[in-house]
Amino acid sequence: MRPPWRDPRRSTREREVVEYVTEQRSGAAEADGTAAGPDPDARWLALLMHAAFFLLLGASLTRFLMRHPGEARTPWIIALSITLAVLYLLGPVLGSRPTPRRLTWLGVLVAVWMVLVVLAPSFAWCAVPLFYTGLRILPPRAALALVALLTAFVVAAQLRLATGFDPNLVLAPPAVAAVATAVFVHMQRQAVRQRELAARQRELIDDLLRTRRELAATERREGTLAERQRLSMEIHDTLAQGLSSQQMLLQAADRTWTADPDAARRHVRTATGIAERNLAEARRFVHDLAPADLAEGGGLEAALRALAARESAQAQGALTVRCHVEGTPHAPLPDRVQSALLRIAQGALANVREHAGATAAGLTLTHLDDRVVLDIGDNGRGFTPEPGAPRATGTGGAGSTGGAASTVRGHGLPAIRARVHQLGGTLTIESAPGEGTALSAEIPLTTAENPTRHPTEDPA
Repeated sequence: MRPPWRDPRRSTREREVVEYVTEQRSGAAEADGTAAGPDPDARWLALLMHAAFFLLLGASLTRFLMRHPGEARTPWIIALSITLAVLYLLGPVLGSRPTPRRLTWLGVLVAVWMVLVVLAPSFAWCAVPLFYTGLRILPPRAALALVALLTAFVVAAQLRLATGFDPNLVLAPPAVAAVATAVFVHMQRQAVRQRELAARQRELIDDLLRTRRELAATERREGTLAERQRLSMEIHDTLAQGLSSQQMLLQAADRTWTADPDAARRHVRTATGIAERNLAEARRFVHDLAPADLAEGGGLEAALRALAARESAQAQGALTVRCHVEGTPHAPLPDRVQSALLRIAQGALANVREHAGATAAGLTLTHLDDRVVLDIGDNGRGFTPEPGAPRATGTGGAGSTGGAASTVRGHGLPAIRARVHQLGGTLTIESAPGEGTALSAEIPLTTAENPTRHPTEDPA
């Protein structure tokens, strides 16, 4: 009987929830700009504005030099243009936060631009990238005031260049500035909402994960208590009652052994029948607590094939596990041998999956006359055993304990050794760097059928 907390459908649901939460967390991190650095849209917009500024500055300077060659103000225009370009290049170095240094830089940049516009109105169109810079750095009201000031200078410059009054020169610059400001403010608010939504989503995901962990822990505790209660009731109603009846029958037989031998023998035979039934109940308990793959029937071979198929499916193409059986057992393997070999295969494949970096692994079960051998091999990275250490030590393969990870997990190779030792068998592990790892567990059937040691605790 499988404990309630090991329902495979529940495990599937938990994996689906974890995958969904992982996807949602990745989406929230990307929305908040934490998964891949700064917002890519803002970065591309900044690059576009930088390119536009230098393009407009170069075009304005070229236009001035072509139309006003040799004028007295030309050296000043060239010097101010170079100063404006150098100042603009210093902007990214100072960062994007409204620090005093950043605000001073913006003020000097705008002042140099205004002087240029007064001397040469054709530099007025450099105001468009300056709109963007001011809106990024300043608070909303200060940014709008700067945009209005820059727009007024643009209008004045265009009127100076015009030969006569043109309404478009008065209305077009404010309209363009208004549209650009509205678009930028909208994008900024959307970015703020998106960050807030991402932060809220992360909080909800963390709450969901915490709730799932608490629920899983509660279900495990409830399942453990329910299983303990079931076993206690089963033992009380079967084994305990049977042992009590045997005790009373044997005591009655002892009292009447001399006076009424026939009645005493009847009591003994009745006690023997009760013992047989209790033995059957005890075996049923052992079967119920055996590994799930064995409890489903089919024997060790079917359980190993199911394990290989399950490991291959879980690896999703990264690892292929094959199972091969050689020979035929002369008699069914003892339950404890089947359970131990299945647990050894599970532990070894877990090490292959977690530490070996292998793409292929194989399980080979060989039935011999007086023993059974389970071999697990992989084509992973292998390892070099430490000098003087047993061959069954190392990191990086079917028999690996995973280095530091093993000290945390506490299972793996030590559990495999303990299982083999309890059955009187031998464990051999061979490996070399780049040549994979091979683990071989050999169990003598005579020792396994007549054990001299009865373990009280399953090491796994």
